[in-house]
Amino acid sequence: MSLSSSSSVSRLQASQSSAYSLDSENNRRSLGCSVSVRDDVDFDDDDRWGKKRKKKKRGMVLAGVLDSPAMRRMRKLRLHIVALGILLVIVVFEVRHLSQDRPTSTIRDTDAKGKEEADSLNEASSTIIRDVERPKNLDNMDMPMRKVGGKEEACLKLLPPEDLDKIELPEASFSGVRILSYVHNNIDSKESKVQDSSMASAFGGYQTMDERAKTFELRDTMVVHCGFCEEGSGFDIDSTDKSFMESCIIVVVTCTFGGGDDLYQPIGMTRLSISRVCYVAFWDEVTLEAQAKEGKAPDPMSRKVGLWRIVIVRNLPFSDQRRNGKIPKLLNHRLFPRARYSIWVDSKSQFRRDPIGVLEALLWKPKVPFAISEHGGRSCVYKEGDAIVQKHKALPGEVSIQLNMYRSEGIPERALFHGHKALAEASVIVREHTPLTNLFMCLWFNEVMRFTARDQLSFPYVLLRVHAMQVNMFPVCTRRALVNSIGHKSKAKPLNIK
Repeated sequence: MSLSSSSSVSRLQASQSSAYSLDSENNRRSLGCSVSVRDDVDFDDDDRWGKKRKKKKRGMVLAGVLDSPAMRRMRKLRLHIVALGILLVIVVFEVRHLSQDRPTSTIRDTDAKGKEEADSLNEASSTIIRDVERPKNLDNMDMPMRKVGGKEEACLKLLPPEDLDKIELPEASFSGVRILSYVHNNIDSKESKVQDSSMASAFGGYQTMDERAKTFELRDTMVVHCGFCEEGSGFDIDSTDKSFMESCIIVVVTCTFGGGDDLYQPIGMTRLSISRVCYVAFWDEVTLEAQAKEGKAPDPMSRKVGLWRIVIVRNLPFSDQRRNGKIPKLLNHRLFPRARYSIWVDSKSQFRRDPIGVLEALLWKPKVPFAISEHGGRSCVYKEGDAIVQKHKALPGEVSIQLNMYRSEGIPERALFHGHKALAEASVIVREHTPLTNLFMCLWFNEVMRFTARDQLSFPYVLLRVHAMQVNMFPVCTRRALVNSIGHKSKAKPLNIK
C-alpha cells in the first residue's frame, strides 16, 4: 500500500472515532444522566470492594441459617427453659415463705409428757397474734451462721435441752464493790434548787456534778443515785405485782409505754425454764387500753398475756417515754430485788432462745457478769451522735452538750474496751445482778437522765470510767440468734406532765 493510501485510511479511522465520541456525548446529554464520584472512595481498591461483596454474601447465608426450622426450634426450647427456671424460683420462694409463716412450737419438748403442756402454752401465746397480720419473721427459730477460720459455726452455741434441764445456778461472781446502797430523799441539796428540772427530777434525785464525779471512784461500800429517790416521784406498781416481782430469781424483761408496740411471745425455751424464769412486760395505762381494743388484754386472774406477766405502771415520772422505758431497762435490779440474773429485750424484738441456755453461753461459759451486743454499724461515739441527730432521734443542742462533755473528759474517737469497740447496740442486755453491775447500771441511768435519752451515747463513757467491769461484747450475729427483730409498730406519744 502506498503512503498516500495509508494516510487516507488513518484519516478515515480518526474521523470515525471522533464521530463515535461525539455521538456518545450527545446520547448522554439527551438521556440527562449524570454520575457523581465520592472523593473518599478508591475505585482502584478492588480487594476492598470484593470483601464487601463477600460479607454481604456471608450475611445472607447466616440469615438463612438463623431462619432455618432447626434454629427456630432451638429458640423455642430456650424460651421454655427460661420460663421453667422462673417458675422454679417462684415455687422455692413460696415454699420458704410458707415455712417461715408456719407457727413454731413455743417449747422444745424434752420428753413425751411435755407435749400436752406445750400445746396449751402454744394456744395461750397465740392469743396476742390472733386476727392480726403476723410479721414475716415472727416465730422463726433458724440459727444464723458465721464463718470462723474458714468454717461455718452457729452464732450462738447453746447446750442441748437435756443438759439445760439439769444445770444449776453457779455461785455469785466476785465484785469489786461489796455493798451498794441508794440515795433517798436528797431533795434538800442546795444545788438541786437551781438545777434545770428538765435534766433531772425527784425520781432521779437531782444529782450534782460533784456527786456524779464521786460515783466513778470505786470503793468497797458505795451510795449512789439510782432512781426512786423520792416518795411519790412516780413509777407506781401495785402490791400484788410487787409481791410477784420479789419472787423472781431469773427474769426476762421488756416494756411498752405509750401504746407503741405489740407484745411478742418468747419461744425456744425448755419446759423447766418456764418454771424457773419470770417473763415480765411493763405496760402503762395507754398501752393497756390500746391492747384491750385489739382483744389482747391480760387475763384478769393470772395477769398474763401468753407467757408474759403484765405489770401495769401508773404515774410515769417523765414526759419523754424513752426515759420512762429506761427504768425497767437499766434499773430492773431495783424492781426485782431478789433477782440474780436478768435479760432485757427491746419491745421491737421477739426473744427466741432458752434463757438459762443464754446465761450459760454468754455469762457462765466466758465467766463474765455482763453481756451486751456491740454496735453493728459504727465504733465512734461521736459519729453515732451525728447519726442520731440526722435521724431526728435527739436535738442537736443536747447531743452537742453531752459529747462535748465526754470529749473534755478524754473519751477518744474510737473507744476500745479490752480490744473490743465500746459502742453498744443495747437492744439485748444479759447480766448478773452483782453490786458492781448494779452500780454500772445506776451510773448509766444517771447519764441518760442528765443528757439525752439515747443510751448508746452514754454506754461507752460509763464503761471506760468503770475499769473493773468485765463485759462480753458479743457480735451482731449473736444478737440476731437471740431475737427475731420485728421493728417498732409506731412511735410512742409523749406524756403531758405538768
